Amino acid sequence: MRITKLGHCCLVVEENGTRIMTDPGAYSTLQNEATHIDYIFITHEHQDHLHVESLIKVLANNKDARIITNKAVGRILDEKGIPRELLEHGGVRDFSGVRVEGHGEKHAVIYKEFGQVQNTGYFFANRFFYPGDAFFDPQKPVEILALPVAGPWMKISEAVEYAKLVKPKVCFPVHDGMLKILGPFHGVPQAVLAEAGIDFRPAVEGTEFSL
Repeated sequence: MRITKLGHCCLVVEENGTRIMTDPGAYSTLQNEATHIDYIFITHEHQDHLHVESLIKVLANNKDARIITNKAVGRILDEKGIPRELLEHGGVRDFSGVRVEGHGEKHAVIYKEFGQVQNTGYFFANRFFYPGDAFFDPQKPVEILALPVAGPWMKISEAVEYAKLVKPKVCFPVHDGMLKILGPFHGVPQAVLAEAGIDFRPAVEGTEFSL
């Protein structure tokens, strides 16, 4: 499996010749140039994960790409006349030889019900879990984890505890677009997770992993 980070939560996952993009949002721009994308998975409707203008550009460059998401995002896409398919919590489907499971139903709490939209995390090929904006435990072995590290709904201690709960072999940071201004603080998870036997790998836009 090869994973390329295009920015924030936008990734390209390549498995068995299939290229999957996640969350083409407003905090990243490299997705606008990406080609040969087969599927686009969108976890939830917040603009840093679903930026319709960017999505339209991605689709223009990848005319056969299929969008996979949940009902809440689906309603937004329906209004724009953009075709989509559903994969939600508890669902399992095969996409060109890649098994994908849906995990989780709600965005992490920001404040009470504010912003707590439907959020579906996706588990790719029984190896890589991308939770979206939630600390959802898929309750099964995870080899690779996309670990959210910054945002209004979390603090770094929660990210560390989540990684220790899921116990991946390898994890790397996502949901870090705002750290372009503040600067990354990856020293904490890198040090603490190493003690727990988890390989935390700092990643910036354009970083590729072969795992």
